[in-house]
Amino acid sequence: MEIHFLGTGAGVPSTKRNVSSTVIRFLQQNGRIWMFDCGEATQQQILSSPIKLSKLDKIFITHLHGDHIFGLPGLLGSRSFQGGTTPLTIFGPKGIKEFIETTIRISNTHLMYELSIIEIDDNHEGEIFSDGELTVTVYSLDHVMPCLGYRIIEADKQGELNVEKLKKARVQPGPLYKQLKNREVITLEDGRIINGADFIGPSIPGRVVAIAGDTRKCDATMRLANNADVLIHEATFCVDEASLACQFGHATTKEAAEIAKKANVSTLILTHISSRYQNKELEMEKEAKSFFENTFIAEDFFVFHLNMKNKEQKINKH
Repeated sequence: MEIHFLGTGAGVPSTKRNVSSTVIRFLQQNGRIWMFDCGEATQQQILSSPIKLSKLDKIFITHLHGDHIFGLPGLLGSRSFQGGTTPLTIFGPKGIKEFIETTIRISNTHLMYELSIIEIDDNHEGEIFSDGELTVTVYSLDHVMPCLGYRIIEADKQGELNVEKLKKARVQPGPLYKQLKNREVITLEDGRIINGADFIGPSIPGRVVAIAGDTRKCDATMRLANNADVLIHEATFCVDEASLACQFGHATTKEAAEIAKKANVSTLILTHISSRYQNKELEMEKEAKSFFENTFIAEDFFVFHLNMKNKEQKINKH
């Protein structure tokens, strides 16, 4: 699983940060792509990334402020112009359907694929999607307008076949291993009957990624983040601007870090950084780390790798 940060700024683009958009690439699922928010010029950012619109099948919008949705009409059109024909589903708060349908109609944009738009009621909390491999739960956060957080939960994976145990049982490598991995009961040439389930290790817990929209510190964010492997949370302001953050419905570095610590998060990634802190990001990161050590501040084109086995983590910067 790769998490790509296409836009990490707050409000308006700056010379270093575009406005909000984050993408998850599910490498073990044929590279399918989910996008979270689509601020202005997101498709321009995509040109400098490995993201392919043809692999994009879901977009999740946190709220309807322009820095989170103004890139949508262009991106939807480009996906069609580039030959995208597979269905695309958009989830978001009430109003997202009218915004998309109005801009497409007025601009006379013709989409060559099926577009589904699912609006989520205010104050809704619960599952909104599941396909057996991935489940998405939504939480209503505390911003100056209705705003959502999304929790992505991957299904547990079957444990690995214990090859050493099989060898000790005098079962040599071969086609039988595939049957045993499928938990089949087989009869060996010597007459012994063995059950594949006895040679499968413990299941591997699925990964959990929590993505918060713009929000003040609130109880819903705690539930969103609970025991997540990765929490992506805004940090529009530093600690000394706490009153300003609260006034405009945002969080500080300290507040995001406190949530991560209390919710038992493994890794905290901060985004939605105000341009007032340009060239001061290391100071912001140091401030957040003083409250929660495993914290990183994302920059545009920052890539976070979260592997299944042992939840290994790796970070790439553009």
